[in-house]
Amino acid sequence: MERTYDVAIVGGGPVGVGLAVELGQRGVSTVLVERHLSPQPIPKGQSLTNRTLEHFYFWHCVDELRAARVMPPGYPIGGVTVYRDLTSPYFHAGQAFSGRGSAVRDFYFQANERLPQYCTEAVLRNRLKQLPSVETRFGQTAIRVEQDEETANLTIVSSNVSEDAFYSWSADTEQQINRDASGQTLRAKYVVGCDGGKSLVRQSMGIDRGGRNFDQRMVLAVFRSKELHEFLNKFPPSTTYRVMKPELQGYWQFFGRIDVGEGFFFHAPVPRDATPDNFDFLGLLHEAAGFSFNAEFDHIGFWDLRVMVASQYRLGRTFIAGDACHQHPPYGGFGLNTGLEDAVNLGWKLAATLQGWGGQRLLDSYDQERRPIFQETGEVMIAGGIDQDRRWLERYNPDRDRAEFERAWAEYGATRTVRPQSYEPHYEGSSVVMGPAGGVCSIHGRMSLRAEAGHHLAPRQLSNGRNVYEELSDGFTLLALDADDTAVRTLESAANERHMPLKVVRDSYADGREAYSAHLVLVRPDQYVVWAGDMLPSDTTAMIERVAGQ
Repeated sequence: MERTYDVAIVGGGPVGVGLAVELGQRGVSTVLVERHLSPQPIPKGQSLTNRTLEHFYFWHCVDELRAARVMPPGYPIGGVTVYRDLTSPYFHAGQAFSGRGSAVRDFYFQANERLPQYCTEAVLRNRLKQLPSVETRFGQTAIRVEQDEETANLTIVSSNVSEDAFYSWSADTEQQINRDASGQTLRAKYVVGCDGGKSLVRQSMGIDRGGRNFDQRMVLAVFRSKELHEFLNKFPPSTTYRVMKPELQGYWQFFGRIDVGEGFFFHAPVPRDATPDNFDFLGLLHEAAGFSFNAEFDHIGFWDLRVMVASQYRLGRTFIAGDACHQHPPYGGFGLNTGLEDAVNLGWKLAATLQGWGGQRLLDSYDQERRPIFQETGEVMIAGGIDQDRRWLERYNPDRDRAEFERAWAEYGATRTVRPQSYEPHYEGSSVVMGPAGGVCSIHGRMSLRAEAGHHLAPRQLSNGRNVYEELSDGFTLLALDADDTAVRTLESAANERHMPLKVVRDSYADGREAYSAHLVLVRPDQYVVWAGDMLPSDTTAMIERVAGQ
């Protein structure tokens, strides 16, 4: 009899493998289809946020991730922004999206990290080997996705079929694949497309994308240069170097370290017709740096600068996550981190539904919560940042008015080179959160220690010496801080009646835990607060049904 998996995942990059780990740890039968046998050695997606490291903690491989870093332990994860080129006297050494600062440290349980994406993928693949409920199909590619009321089906073939054929589908293509490859059908209750910007799953769902196309071709060059490394010692130890040029109208030239030595990558605007053979990329490096140096290229590739988001993240039994949902420039380190948050958000909700205690409204909340977050991130943080830089460069110029420029440059360093602490994605407007009246899901929050519905739980030390994060369960957790025993028992009973897994953590309302400003805090599996208060709501069962999507 043909096997039916609980979940089939198309795409085994970090988002797909992260989702497989999330599901596998919850005992969900999962099959992962990925065309590449091993991670691709392109150093993208390097900046991992504090929040992302929390995921790796709960995936039980955070130590392995930190051990896989290429840079020396303790090397600062910071950014430098310069005006015109790297030789300029005008530079800021900020912590662009580095996750530093006391407010950030207090708000998250883990420190941030930096390493090439292929190292991150290797750690996740190794963790996946330890999860018996996950089956991997590396070296195979999905070519067709179909669904009905009961299942979603994948047709897969060996990856020796041309990738171009998958994205230019026609009757002739289907005949070729049927002729040249022995396709296999995989049946699943749900399918998730983590298959990138050209997502076959998204296209099969008929989901369109909207956003902003800057109509700008960009290069990604990977190279080695000892001379550039030695020159950069003029700056404080940093991992990224952003060059702002007036003529680039807000687009960046961007150097990034792969290691603390000769390894670098470089992003920059290039002409639309640029190819590896017809363009002087070494000259482009020299122009951005402001001096000549020797460099050996390992890779030259291209990408289009655009900010795009899918119109929906779910259609029936099919979902999309990561770049299949949203694409944007690698500015600010949002891409991989956003995709991994998609995986965690969707993963526990799929597991809850499959295990019988989560309802369909829980699955609907994936789109409700995650899509607005990226829409605002793309519009405000990325496209908005490009527009803001363009206006700034048009307004200020040291050749016109040096004093005015220097005043503005000092202010720029205090506002634009450090990610604002007001960037705090939250789900106040979610239908499965007991949020405030009129609440919305947004990136505009506050890194507060206060426990608030829809917001990330801040870590606090417990009386037993452990952090509250070390006590959180993979289901729901109730923090009962000098709470009324009757209220605790009532909430436990309501959860048991609705079969919602709940762990109670009891402690005192003191020694820093009073910062939560609530004696009762209900936390869901992805460490977001769904309700907080000193007294239970009048209908506790209704609250449990709501947060479980029942």
